Amino acid sequence: QVKLVESGGGLVQAGGSLRLSCAASGRDFESNALGWFRQAPGKEREFVASISFSSGTTVYAASVKGRFTISRDNAKNEVYLQMNSLKSEDTAVYYCAARTTFLVNTKESEYPFWGQGTQVTVSS
Repeated sequence: QVKLVESGGGLVQAGGSLRLSCAASGRDFESNALGWFRQAPGKEREFVASISFSSGTTVYAASVKGRFTISRDNAKNEVYLQMNSLKSEDTAVYYCAARTTFLVNTKESEYPFWGQGTQVTVSS
């Protein structure tokens, strides 16, 4: 079991930056690939980024590539999402999620553990 708690969301102007954090607890954290997903109002939840347990592999959605950076600190049991050049279309609830393997994945169904989400609102 892995428990995930997100923080760092808020209101930011377009073009600004935010850094989301996700604190993980439970066994085998270092073995888990982690991901960030988001859900905008009226839309389905979508993949944002994923990182392998060793941080050697990362993958991003096309819509955020070059603007967002996922990273993790296994010593602190935390994963981060640095979001730069934010746009109004980035407004969503952002969720941290964990897999049970060390491989990255873009599919929501491959992540059995989820946080409660943190709201990010980008004003234009």
